[in-house]
Amino acid sequence: MEALTYSVDDVASLLGIARGKAYEYVRSGDIPSIRMGKRYLIPRERFHAWLNGETSSPKGAA
Repeated sequence: MEALTYSVDDVASLLGIARGKAYEYVRSGDIPSIRMGKRYLIPRERFHAWLNGETSSPKGAA
């Protein structure tokens, strides 16, 4: 069974960008995410929809 979410480190690796840059994109709302306590989680389906340009969510929407 696949996990339903990615970590910021997972997303950085998938995109081939630095961890700090991935956090910057998550905090700004460019990469869709949800905050769970101190952690950011990136829902797998929303992330792939975002990559494919299929999302029209406003920045910062959870």
